[in-house]
Amino acid sequence: MTRVMPLLFVPIWATGFIVARLIAPHAAPLTFLTIRFGLSSLAFAGLAVLAGAAWPRGGRAWGQGLIAGALMQGVYLGGVFWGVGHGVSAGLSALIAGLQPLVTALLAAPLLGERVGARRWIGIGLGFCGAVLVIGPTAGITAGPAGAVPALPLAACGAGMLGITIGTIWQKRTAAGADPRSNAAVQFIGGAIVTAPLALAAEDGRFDASPTLWLALAWAVCGLSLGAVSLLLALIRRGALAGVAALFYLVPPVTAVFAFVLFGEALSPLQIGGMALAALGVALAARAQAG
Repeated sequence: MTRVMPLLFVPIWATGFIVARLIAPHAAPLTFLTIRFGLSSLAFAGLAVLAGAAWPRGGRAWGQGLIAGALMQGVYLGGVFWGVGHGVSAGLSALIAGLQPLVTALLAAPLLGERVGARRWIGIGLGFCGAVLVIGPTAGITAGPAGAVPALPLAACGAGMLGITIGTIWQKRTAAGADPRSNAAVQFIGGAIVTAPLALAAEDGRFDASPTLWLALAWAVCGLSLGAVSLLLALIRRGALAGVAALFYLVPPVTAVFAFVLFGEALSPLQIGGMALAALGVALAARAQAG
């Protein structure tokens, strides 16, 4: 399962960018995320009840789960969705998110005591270079009134990257023995705590209930939340965090392939080479973890 889970996680997680593109004309981003978080929490709670899973005991355990969810779901997805919706291209947003494995590797030693060896650093570096090559041709920006990158949306994307980085570290430190079903239910409540007030304050509640939107929401809950998030939590619990984070370098190449198939977006030879380089980097990081 340790070998199979990454093969499942990466393509499912990559569909999140497809969902973000699909829902943009149909729903306000934070409103969509709040609805998704609420439904996801209910789904995981139902699974936990059916399985007789243990729930967090005491306010401290609940607080730890809520903090992890606020960071990994609310800050990360909220920052990325809001930033893309307010002037940052999806490519540039993905490039910012691609800094996560580097930041995770830098923080893993002081915060978790994980040793990041030379081979893993090489893998992380190659993976980042490969991701840049894949994203680079499509990482244009939408200029603001002064012709510059919009600062606040750009900062939101950066905050999202830091959110999932710190959130995964927090998850690794505090939830080693937590049941993944009840833990995920609590996490999505934490995500909604972040996005719901912002949606009420800054958005108009747009949700046109079109078939496309309902389909995207169904996949976001069943595929991304129940599938990808469960796999991510399992990977964090089983492996060294720097090695797990390196998997995110494979997300842009897989997303580019999905965009090619679904939307006819071209793939240049440079991007295809970047995919191979990213895969090589992740393979080196994974081999270092196994060794």
